[in-house]
Amino acid sequence: MKTQKISSAVIRRLPRYYRNLVDLSKEGVERISSRALGESMNLTASQIRQDLSCFGEFGQQGYGYNVESLRKEIADILGMSRGHTAVLLGAGKLGRALMENFQFNQIGFKLTAAFDINPELIGQQISGVTIYSVDELEQYLAGNPTSVGVLTVPRDTALSMAQRLVDSRVKGIWNFTNSELNFKDSSVIVENVHFADSLLTLSYLISEEP
Repeated sequence: MKTQKISSAVIRRLPRYYRNLVDLSKEGVERISSRALGESMNLTASQIRQDLSCFGEFGQQGYGYNVESLRKEIADILGMSRGHTAVLLGAGKLGRALMENFQFNQIGFKLTAAFDINPELIGQQISGVTIYSVDELEQYLAGNPTSVGVLTVPRDTALSMAQRLVDSRVKGIWNFTNSELNFKDSSVIVENVHFADSLLTLSYLISEEP
């Protein structure tokens, strides 16, 4: 695999490639050209080839890409086979929805525990995941090194809870608190998720003059 600096735009397209290849594999498609793959993703064939060339040589001229082989290659690039683990902070409505409906295991993560301050929730299990008191967070992480902390706490506690994750040496934070978190002096990577951004983008597009 090449070691050149990869742009964030290319990295953020990789999950789209993976999703499309999963769908193609389920449909029984064995190989596909860069043109056909690009059409399914609203990208040009040259963009497909340029993106994939950042990571190595895939496909053959005149043959295209083997769908299942490329899916596995991209899964490996995305780190799906590295046994990532996650804990969730905040087992309220959003946290519970993620625990019940988001298939962490399908993208290479194992959700091992959840934490909350509500005594009525502590000790419960949701989708096989136990909810612990947030007071036990550091002790748990010390004994169970964790890749990612999923943050679904109220916005006013987002920074303090995120700092506890940083201090416990998680590698990344998946932040749903609607606040922008950034730990520049740390190696921790934060992915800030803002649901409104997508809807506002749609609002702009449907509001444009024809």
